[in-house]
Amino acid sequence: MQKKELSLQSVHPHAAGIDVGSRSHFIAVDQDPEHLSEFGVYTRDHLLLIEHLRKFEITTVAMESTGSYWQTLFNAL
Repeated sequence: MQKKELSLQSVHPHAAGIDVGSRSHFIAVDQDPEHLSEFGVYTRDHLLLIEHLRKFEITTVAMESTGSYWQTLFNAL
């Protein structure tokens, strides 16, 4: 299978996107589908999520949430 060329240029290599949900949070650290990760919503899960971001040297995150679920994650970050 031929690898697809990325259509979007990376503007900030140390940024990640977080889709914040009531049951889990999805983290994308770049455009590689293998780097998409799912984490739980509890404190222990937030600590694992933070370690994951540190592993990729992430310094900036953009969070998307459809409720107030982002608040505890924001405080942990």
